[in-house]
Amino acid sequence: MRIVIIKSLVAGLLSVLASLALSFAFVPMMGGQVAGAGLVMTIVCPLAISIPASALHFWQAERIRRAEAVASEALRKLAIAYEELRLQSRRDSLTGLLNRGAFLEELGTFSRQGVTGALIFLDLDHFKSINDRHGHAIGDEVLRQTGQILAAYQGQFDIAGRLGGEEFALFQGSLTVNAMLRRCKELRELIERMDLQPAGTEVPVSASMGAIHCGTGFDPTDCLKAADINLYEAKALGRNRVVSSI
Repeated sequence: MRIVIIKSLVAGLLSVLASLALSFAFVPMMGGQVAGAGLVMTIVCPLAISIPASALHFWQAERIRRAEAVASEALRKLAIAYEELRLQSRRDSLTGLLNRGAFLEELGTFSRQGVTGALIFLDLDHFKSINDRHGHAIGDEVLRQTGQILAAYQGQFDIAGRLGGEEFALFQGSLTVNAMLRRCKELRELIERMDLQPAGTEVPVSASMGAIHCGTGFDPTDCLKAADINLYEAKALGRNRVVSSI
């Protein structure tokens, strides 16, 4: 409000100066003099009109400015909230990994960019038995720790996702076939060494894996299906093992 008053007074002063300049320029030309009541009116009238009018104008302008600032801030917060919701909708709430839809979407992007690499599809062995024997809290912890193991391998062209239940997937860009097999072995051993001992009872955890090497222009859905076939073959062969193909 202080700024509005100052601006209004300045406008009033400028109006008086303009009024005086016009009066002293034209009144003598018409044979008159700027003095007495005429001089008073020359000063008072601009002040009486310009100050209230300017105050109203500046007050409304300030209200509009503040309203625009509030609206701009609200839009900024809305954009941030929308982006957070968008990111949350792509993530599994328990593990923080990509969900199935987001994982396949990212695979599609990699394929269009010409990225090649290894797709590893894994399933935790006897997970239902872990839930039944040790409770869902321990089951959730198994899922969380599996997610942490896979998240450590994420990078520019490396993504991890929880595709549903106890099923996870990892894509490693530019990984060769031999490196893919070494990575599967490494993951299987890390999961097998998972430390879970509720009430002093050890919880054995293992995973079966199906891996496939994805070439240039690969189809994400077809590759995931091929990895899934390898995964179920690994389970049929006794679990806690890897089956791969090119």
